[in-house]
Amino acid sequence: MKNFLKYREIWLLAGVVVLIGLISTRFPGFADPANLRQVFNDTSILMILALGQMVVILTRSIDLSMASNLCFTGMVVAMLNAAHPAIPIPVLIVIALLVGLVLGAINGFLVWRLNIPSIVVTLGTLTIYRGATFVVSGGAWVNADQMSPDFINFQRAAFLGLPVLSWIAMIVIALFFLVMTRTAIGRSIHAIGVNPTASVYAGIDVGRTKFIVFCISGMIGGLAGYLWISRYVIASVEVANGYELNIIAACVIGGISIAGGIGSVGGAVLGALFLGIISNALPVINISPFWQMAISGSAIILAVVLNARGERRQGRIILRKAEAA
Repeated sequence: MKNFLKYREIWLLAGVVVLIGLISTRFPGFADPANLRQVFNDTSILMILALGQMVVILTRSIDLSMASNLCFTGMVVAMLNAAHPAIPIPVLIVIALLVGLVLGAINGFLVWRLNIPSIVVTLGTLTIYRGATFVVSGGAWVNADQMSPDFINFQRAAFLGLPVLSWIAMIVIALFFLVMTRTAIGRSIHAIGVNPTASVYAGIDVGRTKFIVFCISGMIGGLAGYLWISRYVIASVEVANGYELNIIAACVIGGISIAGGIGSVGGAVLGALFLGIISNALPVINISPFWQMAISGSAIILAVVLNARGERRQGRIILRKAEAA
């Protein structure tokens, strides 16, 4: 039982349950299964994006351009759909993935080959990709009446009682879990975050692995681009502006260490779900948007403090064992 409680995901899950319970005291219908399914669906895009950011952060890097990637890719597929509504939705999704992959590969190449810090690279591409959205669209919007019904309704269609968007999120979660726990690349991602120097001696190509994780985050941003635009049925330069902060916040709350090497798929998902519950519940119980931001910010600071204490305690244990030996 003691070892079981060491997992931070257990505490985070307990926090989510307590949060739902507290909200239910003010709004009894919040804990209804139908409403919780809606909350999960509303948070699905953030969950998907948090997983893409997670693999980058685990390698001691960061991708600030994910929201701009989403904006650019969403605009591209929206314009394609408006101009050629006969293009099948699966083809548009593949195009979104490929466009996102290219944008992620640009980030990865600059970090890998030119050895530029990821925060500098992605801070630059954050602006470049959003500016490219304006260039491609000419500053125009793509509205719902320009999109085909299939483009809008694909993710809204129900399958076994859940919207397709929720199923897409669950598939992505499952894929990331398998990659991070059952593949060599998943082990390499964790190893680089723990100790990049030791990873080199272990035969891991640190630069190439970082390139791969940026490609992954780019593809996730591309997928989210289609999902976002088809869900909110508007494509513009302002789409998801500043949303990269929510993505990083979900990772931090989920226990993904900014220092790299520590974190899990479950943690990233629960962190996103925590933010999703707050954004869905607080307006219902008439809490000011300013308090919503304050609560989210407090949760981020608390998560950082707890992560730092956990990492420091783990370091002391390792040092104590070394001294005993």
